[in-house]
Amino acid sequence: MRHDLLNDALATIKNAEGSGKPMVTLRPASKLVARVLRVMQENGYVGDFTYQEDGRGGAYEVRLSGNVNDCGVIKPRFAVKRTDLQKYESRFLPAQDFGVLILTTTQGVLTHSQAKVAGIGGRLLAYCY
Repeated sequence: MRHDLLNDALATIKNAEGSGKPMVTLRPASKLVARVLRVMQENGYVGDFTYQEDGRGGAYEVRLSGNVNDCGVIKPRFAVKRTDLQKYESRFLPAQDFGVLILTTTQGVLTHSQAKVAGIGGRLLAYCY
């Protein structure tokens, strides 16, 4: 029984990257997983991904680029003000301007740097570097 689809997806990506696989299948699919994959793709951590309906909730076929050192979800999903983003950057990322925090905001799923530029906060979802 799955409780956190995003956690399962990021753990699958991390394990597949560690073993050097070129592609991975993330099952079952969800809209949140798709939005996080889109952010990771925009930042160069994964390649193209496609949705495939399989009668069991769908699946994403993700092409890996070999750029993920570590990724994972942030639990509990902290509510973060835009002024507090620096504190969480230093907590979850290994260095300044290295990696991304992924958060959900009123403007959609964004990276921490996009949220800083937009001047908004949100809830932390995941990190990737």
